[in-house]
Amino acid sequence: MKNILDKKKIQEILDILDTTYPDATCELRHTNPFELLIATLLSAQSTDKRVNIVTEELFKKYKTPEDFLSLTEEQLAEKIRSIGFYRTKSKNILKLSEMLINDYGSKVPSDREELVKLPGVGRKTANVVISNAFGQNAIAVDTHVFRVSNRIGLANSDNVHDTEEDLMNNIEESQWSKAHHLIIFHGRRICKARKPLCHECPITDYCMYYKENVEK
Repeated sequence: MKNILDKKKIQEILDILDTTYPDATCELRHTNPFELLIATLLSAQSTDKRVNIVTEELFKKYKTPEDFLSLTEEQLAEKIRSIGFYRTKSKNILKLSEMLINDYGSKVPSDREELVKLPGVGRKTANVVISNAFGQNAIAVDTHVFRVSNRIGLANSDNVHDTEEDLMNNIEESQWSKAHHLIIFHGRRICKARKPLCHECPITDYCMYYKENVEK
């Protein structure tokens, strides 16, 4: 049997996190679906803070797929050099831009299955885009959501796909997108990877990690 909290307790946790982080929202700066797609792709193995620094300059001049295709792979790589895996991301962004122009009329598709066809776009990135750019219910499982969900007891899985399934099963669909942001905020501010700040945490009464590792 999976070691997961019941839905009532999970809802109580989300209510507490909602009170704790009333401003929880997407922290990647963007003004349209294309910018969010590029920013989310860049954020893999990087921080939103670093991505926002890079895109603040990048999006001043390069706003559309056509704009990005005016760059060579090397030129774009140089502009995003401070972000991890910048060469691979440069290649994917240009291929993605070309595909958007040729197959989607330069528009970012609002369908998850279409998004994951784009170079460098996995399910997590697609979920971020459909949730934040198109208002669809989705839970994007990044490193924070994976860690925090399984640590607290919102999920009990050893991979991101099953963690997403657990969360979708245990959280009301209308709350998926909000829950995603709440869990990320909690992971960045309190439930940190190496040294979670359990003494500051508002949900220790529920947390399985706390009960098993700290409370004893």
